[in-house]
Amino acid sequence: MRLTIFWERMAEHFGPAYADSFARDHVMAGLGGRTVHEALADGWDAKDVWRVVCEVMGVPAERR
Repeated sequence: MRLTIFWERMAEHFGPAYADSFARDHVMAGLGGRTVHEALADGWDAKDVWRVVCEVMGVPAERR
């Protein structure tokens, strides 16, 4: 998954303003105790990060 697609999906689910706030502030165990931004900066694949976000936040299957 390209980062542009990842951020589009984040914005669709959370709204454009909250997506970035969530990505900066929400620490997730599934990302090794990282935020979305930290995981991406540490080299995690965007698709794997999106999967964790979906699991943690209960993103509906049709949006995954």
